Amino acid sequence: METWVLVTLQAAVVIGAIIMGVRTGGLGLGLWGVVGTAVLVFAFHLPPGAIPIDAFFIIIAVITASSAMQAAGGIDYLVSIASKIIQASPKRLTYVAPIVAFVFTVLAGTSNIYFALIPIIYETAYRNGQRPERALASSTVTSALGITASPVSAAMAAYLVLMDGTGYGLPQILLITIPASIVACIATSVVQQRIGKELRNDPVFLKRVEEKQVEVPAALQGQLAGAGAGVGAAVGATGSTGSTGASGAGVGSADATPAKPAKADRIEHPVPPGGATAAWIFLSGTFLIVLFGLFSGLRPSFPNEDGELVPIGMSTVIEMVMFTVALVIILVRRVKPSVVVEQPLLRAGFVAAVALFGIAWMADTFISANEETIIAPLGDLIEQNPILLAVALFIVAGLTTSQSATTNTLIPIALAAGLAPGVITAMWPSLVGVWLFPANGSQIAAVETDLTGSTKLTQVPIWHSFTIPMLVSWVAVVGAGLLMQLIVPA
Repeated sequence: METWVLVTLQAAVVIGAIIMGVRTGGLGLGLWGVVGTAVLVFAFHLPPGAIPIDAFFIIIAVITASSAMQAAGGIDYLVSIASKIIQASPKRLTYVAPIVAFVFTVLAGTSNIYFALIPIIYETAYRNGQRPERALASSTVTSALGITASPVSAAMAAYLVLMDGTGYGLPQILLITIPASIVACIATSVVQQRIGKELRNDPVFLKRVEEKQVEVPAALQGQLAGAGAGVGAAVGATGSTGSTGASGAGVGSADATPAKPAKADRIEHPVPPGGATAAWIFLSGTFLIVLFGLFSGLRPSFPNEDGELVPIGMSTVIEMVMFTVALVIILVRRVKPSVVVEQPLLRAGFVAAVALFGIAWMADTFISANEETIIAPLGDLIEQNPILLAVALFIVAGLTTSQSATTNTLIPIALAAGLAPGVITAMWPSLVGVWLFPANGSQIAAVETDLTGSTKLTQVPIWHSFTIPMLVSWVAVVGAGLLMQLIVPA
């Protein structure tokens, strides 16, 4: 059988395994990846690729520490801080919320922390008479940018392993992704502030008010009192009864002002005793990892095969630091290990680790065996048109909904093509394409939380409230990244 036929069949196995994994969901993505690897090995007699051991255990270490922090109330502490920041500037919510979502994802290493911010962002927008879609959609998108800017995310774990030996370590990566992501957050906010009608003029919201699916917030009661009969009646009923808003927010009287909700109306996020301590222990570990990455001289050095002293790799450092952080939190806060295992973060992180394991193993098996046949020509194409890497990352991330799996699938091809590490790093945040299809929990949660109906999905899978902020973020982060990589030393 001709070589190109075999390669086509092997590619069909890889793509088929990814499609089936996405359809199965959860652990299915990783398990189908392993099955795909088995088919490539036993049916096509390809040598098994490198098992992604380092990336797998980095994720396990980080999620163990994150879960210990969650069990001790550390996540609640971080969310309480984010809540105060968001509610402190309600008029600038569309600008503040996306930055907060980004920063807290960077600190926690997972966008799961954003779930707790969704109702806070919605309530702040709703109570102040703002269109919730603007802040919700932009914040959802920018939370994904935090994944490629966090030293302790699963995707960063995979990326660090792949970039080992290229001269691009954690410091260089962060010097590109963090500033570029901040630029993208600002650009997204500027555009998003102009999306959609004001809430008081939104026909979907007004219809829901008439149908009594949602109440008029105090900030809009004076402006809508003279609206159509149905809306006016709803405003009058709300104003006279003083009933609560759609999500339990007090709406007050019709002459309430929109700018300054009563202090008692602030959403309080309770923090368990010791939550702050747990959070600061975790953040100290994150800071230590960045410190070791910036100053390699702080890491112990050992002779390599040539007898030269070489500092231990960052993969080992991250594993040691994060496992130690988990133990310190458990001991200091007296958290039962059994409780740590029960945390949602641990379950989600384990799923991510298995997904990365299976997809990365399958991708490496396919790529290693076909470097001359398909990878070299594809690499030449990417080398001649580097922007194709950004497009590929964006689309594959949307199809797999996994930043880690996409990283392990495409970054090796870019490296094999000889593309500069700085250029690859600048395009890596194209993983924001995970929002391409409304298949993520954050998107669904944002839509379901927004009772005004402004945040929505449509019958066209790729056109929804998150499409425009996603595209703006993508263009901005890649453009800023390409400029940053010009001044970041290798």
